[in-house]
Order: sequence, then C-alpha cells, then structure tokens
Amino acid sequence: MSKIITPIDYKCLLDMRQTEHGIKLIKEFFQQNLSTELRLRRVTAPLFVLKGLGINDDLNGVERPVSFPIKDLGDAKAEVVHSLAKWKRLTLAEYNIEPGYGVYTDMNAIRADEELDNLHSLYVDQWDWEAVINREDRTLGFLRNIVERIYAAIRRTEYLVCETYPQIKPFLPEKIHFIHSEELLRMYPDKSPKEREDAICQTYGAVFLIGIGGKLANGEKHDGRAPDYDDWSTVAENGQKGLNGDILIWYPTLQRSIELSSMGIRVDKESLLRQLSLEGQEARLQLFFHQQLLNGLLPLSVGGGIGQSRLCMILLHKAHIGEIQASIWPEQMRQQCKELGMPLI
Repeated sequence: MSKIITPIDYKCLLDMRQTEHGIKLIKEFFQQNLSTELRLRRVTAPLFVLKGLGINDDLNGVERPVSFPIKDLGDAKAEVVHSLAKWKRLTLAEYNIEPGYGVYTDMNAIRADEELDNLHSLYVDQWDWEAVINREDRTLGFLRNIVERIYAAIRRTEYLVCETYPQIKPFLPEKIHFIHSEELLRMYPDKSPKEREDAICQTYGAVFLIGIGGKLANGEKHDGRAPDYDDWSTVAENGQKGLNGDILIWYPTLQRSIELSSMGIRVDKESLLRQLSLEGQEARLQLFFHQQLLNGLLPLSVGGGIGQSRLCMILLHKAHIGEIQASIWPEQMRQQCKELGMPLI
C-alpha cells in the first residue's frame, strides 16, 4: 500500500461544511481569474475519446488508460482521458481561435495506475487550458509571462481565502522563481529529482522549473513528459533546451514541494519529429492527431493543466487530497487518516 505523509501537529482549520464552501469559493474565483488573465473562453470537454487516434495524453507512456467497448460502434474501444493536452489543440482549430486567445475546461480523468498518497488519487480534476500563439511567441520570455500571470491568479485566490477564513494565513511568496532543470542539477548533483525540487522550493517558496522531458547532463531526465505535446527539445534563447516546465510550491503543512501545474509551449512540426525520433515513437506519426499537426491544420499553441483539488488542498491548508475530493482509498489509509485528524471525504 502507498505511504502517506504524517504532518506534525496537524489540525483541520475548517470543518467539512466550511471546507465544501471553500472548495466552491476557490474554484469559482480562480477559473474566472484564469480566464481573464489569459483571455480564455470555457468549452465543454469529453470524459473519454476513441482509442487509436493519438488524442489521449500518454503521460509517461506506461500508465494504462481505463478503456471500454462501445456497443453501437461495433465494440470500438474508448479510453477515459488521462488529460486533454492534445484534444485542446484540436479544439482551438475547430473553433478557429485567434492568436492571443484560447480555451479552458474542467478536465476529469481516471488514472488507475496512480500510487495513492497525500497528493495522488485515482480521480484527477484539472483546469486544462490552451491558447493560440504566433511563431514569434515561441520563446522562454513569453512562457515566463504566462507563468507569472497564472501565479498572480493563484495569489489573488489565496488572498480571498484568507479574507474569508481568518484562521488561514497566507504562505505563498510574492514572486515565483525561474530555474532550468539543468541548472538545478548542477546545484544539487547528489540529490534525486524530487529532492532537488524540495530543496529549491524550500529556498524560494514558489518555483517554475524549466525543461522537463529531455535528458540532462547526467544522461537522465528530470521527469517524464510525452514527446507529442510539450516542446522540451528546442534550444531556447538561453542556450538550454526546453520551452516547458512545472509550477512548484513549498507546502509547509506537508514540509515538501508540490506540483500545481504542468505546462509549456507545444510542439511544432519540427520539434514533434525530433522528439518522436528521440523517444523511438515514430509510429505515432500515422495517428490522426499527429497527421493534423504535420499537415499544418493545427495552430501553434501554449497550454497546460492546473490541479483543481491540489489548489484547493494547499489554499485550505489540508494534509490529504482526500479531504478535498471524493475518491476510493485503501481502508487502512482511510482509518489512519481519521486517527491523524485528516478525515477523507
């Protein structure tokens, strides 16, 4: 069974009624701020897509999607989405969105292979967003500006929560720190990727870690990233590879770093071909999504996902994501959390 982090002297600051109100407050306020900051319109998203089109997010390439046959389609297989990373780009083309504008949606997923703990659940909920950009926007400077605007929306939401519930005190720093995964490796060569994230986040409080998916100087990846949505292999203006990254924060309640968002400038034709070759995944080029991109039918874009339950968890100072969302947990974990003052919904 997966392990859980046991916080020292943990105490729920909100009862279950206040918690449910707080979740509603955060979700309504943050998504409006995100929409305004990035000029996004809300769209309806699928819970599942057809298998074999290359639309589902492959994550690290080893997670098994939940699938089922569709009777009225001759038992064709459908897959519950892992995320909407590629579906959103098709939607931008379908809606003919202009550069500088985009879409966002509520993404609900089932990830059956997750190891269940304080942060990971079988059920995943995100605000998935995607915006059309111009060719000249494919820079780290442009990406940094997007990150700063998202972080500003997060801090405004934190302020609202603290005003609503005075027992909750703010902890997020005013600014987010930017660092490349290669630079982080040089700073902490003897630490694992997760230990490096903890160290840098404890120092700065909030970090955008650039360049996730490609191999670093030590021959290893900082973390896995599918080769067909984020651009992690293009050499940026600073001479380092990667036009993507993760928003990470130091979370005092659990004394560890937490990823709130994975995002990036998406692959163009050249980086798609390069990354599929690097990963030995050239067979994907025959799939529907990849053909659309190769034939110039999809716009250049930037996009990402922001964890809804995770954001609510950290802003309401909860110790377990099961205090925010209803899911399935091992009975032993549920009992242990109850004894620790972390009642799971």
